[in-house]
Amino acid sequence: MAITVPEEYQVPLHLFFKGENSHSYDFFGSHKLKKDGKSGVVFRCWAPHAKSVCVVGDFNHWDRTRHYMNKINDGGIWELFIEGIKQFDNYKFSVEAPDGLIKLKADPYGTHMELRPNTASKFFDIDGFNWSDKAYFDKLNKTNVYDSPINIYEVNIGSWKKNGENYLSYNELAKELIPYVKEMGYTHVELMPIGEYPFDGSWGYQQIGYYAPVSAGNGGELVRFHGRS
Repeated sequence: MAITVPEEYQVPLHLFFKGENSHSYDFFGSHKLKKDGKSGVVFRCWAPHAKSVCVVGDFNHWDRTRHYMNKINDGGIWELFIEGIKQFDNYKFSVEAPDGLIKLKADPYGTHMELRPNTASKFFDIDGFNWSDKAYFDKLNKTNVYDSPINIYEVNIGSWKKNGENYLSYNELAKELIPYVKEMGYTHVELMPIGEYPFDGSWGYQQIGYYAPVSAGNGGELVRFHGRS
C-alpha cells in the first residue's frame, strides 16, 4: 500500500530524489522540534532497502526495540520524534537489512560526532548561532577578486602546530596562523578536510561527519581540534 507523504515534505523530498536539494541537511539528521506541546528531537534518515530502522543511543540504552522509526514515503525515508533528547546525547540508526542483518549507522547529516575511535553521532542543536563575519563579506563584496593577487597556503590544522602536547583550539590557531601566513606573503588559507573522521592517519579524507567539524574538549563541546585537520 502506498504511503501518503505529508504535504510539507513533498517539495524537499521531490528535490532530494532529483539530486537537487542543496539544503537536505535542514530535513535529514536530528533537529529540535516541538510537537503537540512536547519538546524533543525529530530524527530522519534515508534507508531505501531497510526492513526497519530504529534510533538507538544513550537515551534508550542502545535498545533497538524502544524507538522504531516510521517509513514516511515509498522511497525509503524514515522519521521519528523522541522526547527528552539532551545536547551531546550519542545516537546511531539501527538498520535492519532485507536479509535480517542489523547494522549500526552513524548519521551522515549529524552536526557533532564522538571522538576517535568511537563513531556515534551526537545530537547538537546549532540553531541560534550568531555569525560575526559581516565585515569580511562587506570587504569581499567591494573587492575585485579577478584582479587581486592569490597565493594559497595549504594546511592540516591538527599537525600544523601544538601547544606542548596539546592541539590548538580554533581561536588559538587563528591567532598564530593568520599572522604567519600574512608575514610569509600568502593571501589565502586552504584547510585540509575539517569534517569529523575517526582515523588521524587519513588527515581528514576518511569522512564520517560531513556536517560536523572536528572537535574535542570537556563534555564533548565543540572547542578544540584533537590531531585532525
